[in-house]
Amino acid sequence: MQLIMTTGDWVTPEDLEVARQVQARLLPQGTPRLSTLDCGGFCLPARCVGGDFYDFLDLGPGRVGLALGDVSGKGVSAALMMASLQALLRSHCYEAVDDVRTPLRSVNRLFYQCTAPHHFATLFFGDYDDSARRLRYVNCGHNPPLLVREGGRIERLEPTATVLGLFDDWDCDVDEVTLGAGDTLLLYSDGVVEAKDPLGQEFGEKRLIESLAHRLHLPAEAAAQALAAVVEKFSGHVQGDDLTLLVARAEPRTAARA
Repeated sequence: MQLIMTTGDWVTPEDLEVARQVQARLLPQGTPRLSTLDCGGFCLPARCVGGDFYDFLDLGPGRVGLALGDVSGKGVSAALMMASLQALLRSHCYEAVDDVRTPLRSVNRLFYQCTAPHHFATLFFGDYDDSARRLRYVNCGHNPPLLVREGGRIERLEPTATVLGLFDDWDCDVDEVTLGAGDTLLLYSDGVVEAKDPLGQEFGEKRLIESLAHRLHLPAEAAAQALAAVVEKFSGHVQGDDLTLLVARAEPRTAARA
């Protein structure tokens, strides 16, 4: 029997393929039906499975949760923690109806209890209200998402809390922004900006902003895929970390998409 080691775990190629298929099914299989926001995402693990995820969470009529998380570590162990964190977020997101802080406190407590002391995760979670065009968000130690305003001005949604899973006593602040027609929000994992070319130079935030600026005309999902392709080309298709992006573009109000 052939065995493969992935970050200290011995598994068979068949096991890895099953894990890859399961993890792929955990990612969104569709996009939200909203009248003012076009959303799309893309995730490419550095190995067969990885510790990144993005998600669109149903928070009720006219509201959606935008989430992107990055669990410490790589390989099978990171994939298991990623699945655990995503399941916790999905099972508690309904509590965000009145207060974004409440579900994240619960998620952190349970994630802390079920992970080793040195494991943690960064997470961006936003609650988007389609009628008000308002995004209430918590950034748990994650790379600041980029908000490109219609006129080209860049805003960064900076961390409002520390990472999840390191501390039992955890709390967060909630911030909010309003997305006007033509604004584009980009969430991404650190594997995007930390990708290196053959000479060891990082892709960096500046290249990411420039790459996004040339792809603002694309639908959200196509933009996310195109950005990942740019990063892959830059690194010579040698991934050191997972690549995950979520693009949300505010548009003039239309009938909710099917």
